Amino acid sequence: MTYYLYILENPEGRTFVGQTNDLGRRLFEHNDPEFHGTLYTKRFNGFWKLIYSEEYQIRADAMASEKFFKTGKGRNLILELKKKSYRIGDGKMK
Repeated sequence: MTYYLYILENPEGRTFVGQTNDLGRRLFEHNDPEFHGTLYTKRFNGFWKLIYSEEYQIRADAMASEKFFKTGKGRNLILELKKKSYRIGDGKMK
């Protein structure tokens, strides 16, 4: 099974980092006003767009990457990602 680390951004520039085994479903859930399992992204206005993702074969690796991106160094990499306007498929950030 494939697992994904993903980074979302809303129009205000806020970011969200998560991991999942179904990226399409998860993105839909973050933007679906009827779905209540995404409390963080529901607190802020706007459509959440996917700005970065990485694939993993082991869930623990995706979870470790998610944890890293929620640290100070990881947040700095997200800021660099946003500055350079990377999008899916533009390479890995590690």
